[in-house]
Amino acid sequence: MAQNTTFIPVNVGVVLDLDYLEANIALSCINMALSDFYATHGDYKTRMVLTTRDSKKDVVAAAAAALDLIKNVEVQAILGPTTSMQANFVIGLGEKAQVPIISFSASKRTKSFLASSDSLTSTRSPYFFRATQNDSSQVNGIGALVQAFRWKEAVPIYMDNEYGEGVIPYLTDALQAVEAHVPYRSVISPSATDDQIAEELYKLMTMQTRVFIVHMFASLGARLFVKAKEIGMMSKGYVWIMTNGPTVGLSTSPDPSVIDSMHGVLGIKPYIPKTTDLGNFRLRWKRKFQQDNADMVDAELNIYALQAYDSTVALAMEIEKAGTTNLGFREANVSNTSVTDLENLGISQNGPNLLRALSNTSFKGLTGDFFFINGQLQPSAFEIVNMNGNGERRIGFWMPRKGLAKTLNLIANTTGTYSTSKSSLAPVIWAGDSTSIPKGWEIPTNGKKLRIGVPSSSNFGQFVKDTTDLNSNMTTVTGYCIAIFEAAVDALPYAITYEYIPFVKPDGKSAGTYNDLSYDAVVGDTTIIANRSKYVDFTLPYTGSGVSIIVPIKDSRNKNAWVFLKPLTWDLWVTSFCFFVFIGLVVWVLEHGINEDFQGPLSHQIGTSFWFSFSTMVFAHSNFASPSEVVSNLARIVVTIWCFVVLILTQSYTASLSSLLTVQQLQPTVTSVHELIKKGEFVGYQQNSFVLGILKNLGFDDSRLVAYNTPEECDELFSRGSGNGGIAAAFDEVPYMKFFLSMYCSKYTIIEPTFKTGGFGFVFPKGSPLVADVSRAVLNVTEGDKMKEIEDAWLGTQSSCQESSTSVSSNSLSLKSFWGLFLSTGIASISALMIFATIFVYEHRAVLLQPSYLRATTWSRVLVLFRIFIHMDLTSSRTELNLIHIAIPGDLPPADNDDDQDPNAQQPDQEEVQNINQLVVPNQE
Repeated sequence: MAQNTTFIPVNVGVVLDLDYLEANIALSCINMALSDFYATHGDYKTRMVLTTRDSKKDVVAAAAAALDLIKNVEVQAILGPTTSMQANFVIGLGEKAQVPIISFSASKRTKSFLASSDSLTSTRSPYFFRATQNDSSQVNGIGALVQAFRWKEAVPIYMDNEYGEGVIPYLTDALQAVEAHVPYRSVISPSATDDQIAEELYKLMTMQTRVFIVHMFASLGARLFVKAKEIGMMSKGYVWIMTNGPTVGLSTSPDPSVIDSMHGVLGIKPYIPKTTDLGNFRLRWKRKFQQDNADMVDAELNIYALQAYDSTVALAMEIEKAGTTNLGFREANVSNTSVTDLENLGISQNGPNLLRALSNTSFKGLTGDFFFINGQLQPSAFEIVNMNGNGERRIGFWMPRKGLAKTLNLIANTTGTYSTSKSSLAPVIWAGDSTSIPKGWEIPTNGKKLRIGVPSSSNFGQFVKDTTDLNSNMTTVTGYCIAIFEAAVDALPYAITYEYIPFVKPDGKSAGTYNDLSYDAVVGDTTIIANRSKYVDFTLPYTGSGVSIIVPIKDSRNKNAWVFLKPLTWDLWVTSFCFFVFIGLVVWVLEHGINEDFQGPLSHQIGTSFWFSFSTMVFAHSNFASPSEVVSNLARIVVTIWCFVVLILTQSYTASLSSLLTVQQLQPTVTSVHELIKKGEFVGYQQNSFVLGILKNLGFDDSRLVAYNTPEECDELFSRGSGNGGIAAAFDEVPYMKFFLSMYCSKYTIIEPTFKTGGFGFVFPKGSPLVADVSRAVLNVTEGDKMKEIEDAWLGTQSSCQESSTSVSSNSLSLKSFWGLFLSTGIASISALMIFATIFVYEHRAVLLQPSYLRATTWSRVLVLFRIFIHMDLTSSRTELNLIHIAIPGDLPPADNDDDQDPNAQQPDQEEVQNINQLVVPNQE
């Protein structure tokens, strides 16, 4: 680029706490920014001249430095200061002197130099530009995380100072927007000792909430996490989320113990795109900084240093745009009696121009898109990280208008939707090295337990069973229903503690019916029915609903004389027969003129053709019918395809017939409820079941109803039979019947109808807030793989029954299974006929070209060709040939006079005509 030899110097001040390593890193980035910018903008007329002042970690020193820069150096802008409290003083000076203040850190004093404050947001000064993210811009991202994992409560842990308190109102609003509330606020002093930190953490342990949001200096945050791990709060079930400040500071902590104590913590921080320019800059900066500061080899760039670079570029760019018409200061309009420097502070003449230029700045810097809205740098995206032993691992992004996503491409391609789904994030390793999502809420050890009533051991013990240890007098409750309840509780977004209380008398017997249970909840094989729902609330059912009918099965194998017809349906029989006839006709047409076996008397030809076709079914045809003896190539093609079809048909027929004759065909002994009632059969039902009411409503007589208690007893009743003190059918709920079939699958089956009921559900008092959550948890269990594991463990699988059972239903083979084969055969046969006809007509075209046939009808010509084809019998006698001298010419119109013939008409070969005439109209000798 063109180089300017005459530059206009523009004074710019820099106020930083130079005793901190991070401040020196930022200052080095500012100097490199100027070098890089003017190296590529050599045509600019202006040149920034930096004047650096040390704020010495003090608010007053920062204000004095800014005052000196404005009054004595007459700077046009100030980069800095370091902390928010320093900035509060400097902002007032900048507004009074109309000098823009650009803060790229705006942090409280901290060893890690990484803690922005929202207090500056409330400082309404048009001359203040905040070139870093304010903490309130990230709280909605934290709210999206809380909503994604369905946590209902969260406790903020923050510093007791301006920095810590500034973000809390915004964080509380963000959590309320996602229906999560803040039950408690944990405030820790910046000067707190380790014992004081531990005391506050122990207080948190006694509460139910297990989601904590940390907002403090990185130095204090490091101590907090180390202490939390010591007392057991970094174990499974706890959730820790960090705001931007501690995330940036602690993710690069050189202390291994700090990184190890933060395993499983989530953090949110501004996203910096990994560009080529950024990578090159890191390498150049590392090389230069280590050359200039040999004792600081462990220094690393952070986002604030990169923001210092971009802020410097933005200021250099806008100084050029603002112009250099008047870079001086005018005196303030004050009385002559004013003696303080603040009152006599001059006003920048170029300040308003630079203010407008900075307000409109926009470019792509090292940190991404760089532009201000109302003096605040706007974030493009936040990065969500998961801390582990090696530092941090990115799990996704959050953008203000798009929400959560695994990649920025997914966010960019999303139109009009705001995602708060946990599936939009990569898998998280939580505290305690757990991969299961923490519930976020637990009842502490001193909290109230839910009293879960459990019915006495069910007749089917696999569903509910209580066992008491006589030595310890401890009761253990197990079973299918219990396992599903515990799985549902594990799936809740929070934790609950409970204890099982069996509903039994001292002697171990049931204390009443299911309608008499009265606890905080009831877990067992409790059926959802309308009458019960008037008094309690049920969760969604976790089993199949309905009452089914079980009956014995009998073998009904086919033993009649016509069983050989059953393997094929009637339409397949008819189609096969028609194709046998059709193939015989096709082969006769293709072989008649050239194969002696298909010539001779008419009866011989018909019999030969049909014999050839039908014999392919068993491959028992004679030599002349063998496919290898067929003369015509077209016939060979047709026969080959047909033999393949016949092979498939015969093999399928054989397999189906074998199945019908040898495999058991098990059928129910009873097919309907009406049959049971009509015959007066005895039927069974489970003792103390509501099924008894259903049977009475169906019309069964009380004397015909038999109660049973166990599956074994039910099987015994079936074995006796209805006439010998047993039963012919049993009515029970679907879950029980499925279990019964798993035990006796080869002896019984379910028949229709199934009477609808609500299925098994968990019971809660009317209005219980747990009903909705437990219902959702039940759905998660029943729709997942966990349900099958529970069923296999308690009810057993039916796979073994299916393997050993001979209850197979053999269906007849239908035309639908073979229509493709018949279609292929038909196409091949018709194609062969068409080819043969074309060749035949072409070979005998001379007959049709005789003058006698030129004006004949189409039918007459076809008749001539047909007669020629019929008498292409190489073995027929001459006498038989003479008999066909039927007056064919008499059937044709008389030929025109030779005078009327077209002299140019094509005349057939005379020798060929003579040969054909001898065949069609032989001599009368």
